[in-house]
Amino acid sequence: MHALVTGAEGFVGRHLQPLLVANGWRVSPYDLDLDVVDPIAVQQAFDRDRPDAVIHLAAQASVRQSQTAPALTHRVNYLGTLSVLRAALHCASRPRLLLIGSGDQYGTAAPGSAPFTEDSPLHPRSAYSQSKAEAEQLAGLYADAGVDVVRVRAFNHAGAGQAPIYVMSSFARQIAQIELGQREPVIRVGNLESVRDIIDVDDVVAAYRLLLDRSVPPDVYNVAGGVGRSIGELLDALLAIANERPTIEVDPALVRPTDYSVGDASRLRAATGWKPTIPIEVTLSRVLDYWRRELSDS
Repeated sequence: MHALVTGAEGFVGRHLQPLLVANGWRVSPYDLDLDVVDPIAVQQAFDRDRPDAVIHLAAQASVRQSQTAPALTHRVNYLGTLSVLRAALHCASRPRLLLIGSGDQYGTAAPGSAPFTEDSPLHPRSAYSQSKAEAEQLAGLYADAGVDVVRVRAFNHAGAGQAPIYVMSSFARQIAQIELGQREPVIRVGNLESVRDIIDVDDVVAAYRLLLDRSVPPDVYNVAGGVGRSIGELLDALLAIANERPTIEVDPALVRPTDYSVGDASRLRAATGWKPTIPIEVTLSRVLDYWRRELSDS
């Protein structure tokens, strides 16, 4: 079996590729060498590789960056998806297409609310989540036209190699810098009250691999752990495995409104048997160890 992966050198792509290879897939990875907004280039890649499956990871994936660059976010996330959907429709191999969206499409719920299911209404609150919701709606039209498309709403995930613009990686990087004497013993944070559903990136890519099986109905699937933890709780868990006890300071530039987002992955579990298996403490250790290695080598 042959998989084409866009955004292959991004955080998730670097974890997905070795998993696919270990399970017998041949992978054609594309990253900056393929402009997904260029429909001709994308069609040529599909026609050349004739993949059995496509995992579309290429995206502008930061909520914060989407607010300062909404036009770029729409261009990459919506028009890029349009190119990929068109290419899949006209590709002779008729690939299964995994379109990666976000749990952020649901917006926020009241604290203590039931987890979001795939039937929950979408309330995107950023240029990023709006672009993902629009891309998913577009995918529905192409599904009606015959494309075998699976729409994924992935909730937060973390792991080694994640950019420090994301909260757990930011905390871990700051802790590693303090341990190595590269910064003062102060961690700068935003809103610690928000609640997130965060799982390990390796559990996420395991779900993606299972969704490539054509016996799994082409539907919309949450990829989530179903457990909400406050950002402050996650920071405390990181500090519990650190070698330092720094001061915590709130940086007004990092503060966003308090929100609550937890996902229900019952549909995915019923279709594939998937469930997350990696404890959050292991994930946080992996993130912290990654930054310790990166910063000690720099």
